[in-house]
Amino acid sequence: MNALALMASLLVQAPASGGALAPVSSGVRAKKPEALVVWASLSPQARAAFITGEAGLPLRERVLRMSERFINTPYVLSPLGEGQGVDPDPTFRLDAVDCLTFVEEALAMSLARNESQVQGILERIRYASTPTYEDRNHLMEAEWLPNNRRKGFVVDVTRHYGGEDTVRVQKTLTALTWTSRSSLELGLSRAHQPRGTYSLDMIPLDKVMEHARQVPSGTLLLVLREDLPLKVTRVTHLGFVVQKGKRTWLRHARRGADGNGQVVDEDLETFLARNAKYDKWKVSGVSLYEPRNPDAGGGELVRSP
Repeated sequence: MNALALMASLLVQAPASGGALAPVSSGVRAKKPEALVVWASLSPQARAAFITGEAGLPLRERVLRMSERFINTPYVLSPLGEGQGVDPDPTFRLDAVDCLTFVEEALAMSLARNESQVQGILERIRYASTPTYEDRNHLMEAEWLPNNRRKGFVVDVTRHYGGEDTVRVQKTLTALTWTSRSSLELGLSRAHQPRGTYSLDMIPLDKVMEHARQVPSGTLLLVLREDLPLKVTRVTHLGFVVQKGKRTWLRHARRGADGNGQVVDEDLETFLARNAKYDKWKVSGVSLYEPRNPDAGGGELVRSP
């Protein structure tokens, strides 16, 4: 289980009034386009042909086309693992995702020139170096973001689009942090527990829509909450920005309160308004990262702190 999945399992994403998370309805486009066939319904041969056939497109367009075929895919908490050991879940599957594995698999399929490259790229995105539970990028601020920035998979573009509204925020991990129930449930030994202060640029929640139309489709949007000493992360959700018509949408794996979550295109303004109502662990703002294709050498492989 990664930290985002763990936080999702502990969060009751409800409005301030205490009601349950609204079902996928208003502001959400959950119905898949008529001509679209989701990944899980494609034969291996058809999937391979699609990946190869799209290889010549710009990366942003590939991200949109690869992620679109996940729409309506069921949300399942922490569906990927190492196939053995601490987390025996499969290393790759297309019939279920959570918010992070949706992004990771869509990126891997977008960066691959053919299907045989997908799992290798996915491994490089999900792990600091070796494909073991301990070396997985569990924490966004301390592991996933810095490791994938160094490898060349993403670049921080928050300030580029947020301009003067952008603020610098931090997440601090201390010995106290690793005594909490949520951190202990990750099951990481002391040697694999990051400690330190990690900085991110953030657009405050009430300023996001002022800049939303400038953000290109395919950009990663990360949701940040306030820094609580006993939480191992501030990032609790992520997805892809999609510009359609005159509106900005978030393509993400949305967890449903009734257990019927799925990948949807949700109107970003509606999404942010719902997030603004969470009072137990307040949402602070968003960070933006642009997917990149590393140099032919694949970027530097680094081990987590």
